[in-house]
Amino acid sequence: MRAGGAWNPLWDKLFDWDPEWTEQFMSMGSLPIRRGVLPPQFVELLSIAVDAACTHMYSPGVRRHIRAALELGVSREEILAVLELTSVLGIHACNVGVPILAEELDALERRRTEQQ
Repeated sequence: MRAGGAWNPLWDKLFDWDPEWTEQFMSMGSLPIRRGVLPPQFVELLSIAVDAACTHMYSPGVRRHIRAALELGVSREEILAVLELTSVLGIHACNVGVPILAEELDALERRRTEQQ
């Protein structure tokens, strides 16, 4: 992964402390890609989605996978669609927050009505 530019420097300490476990983890994580079941273009699009997701937000990976996808012939529109679909993950803040806001506004209105 280091040689291929896919190494995250945040993994350095983990590798220093337990290189065997780190190697096994990286090997397991890359097995589906090494098997070649999915086309390389799809793997890059999926990798863009994972790295750009609000739970990950790893910019170096997004850049690396966008660059690789473009080199494989993936279109701007396909990459943009993946980014747009991935952005929906952040909608959970609204899914949680809007109903609570509505409940609290109703409760505030009831308290104000009772005080009159």
